[in-house]
Amino acid sequence: MADLSLFTTEQIAALLAALPDPAFIFTRSGKYAALFGGTDARYYHDGSSLVGKRIGDVLNAEKAAWFLAQIAVALAKRGLHVVEYRLDRKDVKGLEGDGPDDTIWFEGRAQALDYQVDGEDAVLWVASNITTSKKLEALLRMQSETDALTGLANRRKLMQALNDSHGLHARYRTPASVLIFDIDNFKDINDRYGHLSGDKAIQVTADVCRRELRTTDFPARLGGDEFVILMPHTTWEQAMPIAERLRQRIADQLRELGTLGQGATISGGLDQMLPGDTSSEEVLKRADDALYRAKHGGRNRIVHHGA
Repeated sequence: MADLSLFTTEQIAALLAALPDPAFIFTRSGKYAALFGGTDARYYHDGSSLVGKRIGDVLNAEKAAWFLAQIAVALAKRGLHVVEYRLDRKDVKGLEGDGPDDTIWFEGRAQALDYQVDGEDAVLWVASNITTSKKLEALLRMQSETDALTGLANRRKLMQALNDSHGLHARYRTPASVLIFDIDNFKDINDRYGHLSGDKAIQVTADVCRRELRTTDFPARLGGDEFVILMPHTTWEQAMPIAERLRQRIADQLRELGTLGQGATISGGLDQMLPGDTSSEEVLKRADDALYRAKHGGRNRIVHHGA
């Protein structure tokens, strides 16, 4: 801890003014009592005009209420209170079309002061712009959950979605169906035309899924030429026409690849979550069994597990 007696009042003021991140003094009622620092021009504008205003004068009601709640928490716990929050144009009064286009993320570090300011309990609130790290975090998360070839969800993201859907089904009996399918004779495509052609067939199949499925449906590439479609709030009877339309559309698009897609079709297995399922893997296993039957039944068909 520095010995402040070594510094003059002017030097301490200069040190506070030089802080890269802005440090606010907020009173319990939400008054901007003081502002120090914020010199990093990459992230902050001059906020001196805020001093004397109240949070409710600057932010909309919902965001202002959130700040007041965080100030109350910091005052109650006395120790350091750390939060992450976002601000965009709609949160700030009067910005309208003049504010930043992107959401800005901050880490707030609030510490209760041992003395009152303007007759009120108060906190020191240091706001650090963490937008860059948040964007990097979101990018890494997307890359870890996205299949590089197709842009669909990968196996990891699929299993998370299936588990979430199973939780809803177990708790509220919310229906959900699962379709698993692959491209018929895909090995022949790879053997005759090469793996790049096989990749093209997989990409075309993924494009049809994006175009033909409902916005609530969840398509994913399980691996190789195998795909899974999770259809929330859908019984297998409701899912069957969707699966059949998908089968027909994929065959149509694969035929447009010319010789490569000549006669290319898909086979699929369909089932829904059942009350006795203890995990999402059970419905996936039943759908996979139905896919096996579709293959041995002549291909180019969708088979329901119970059929």
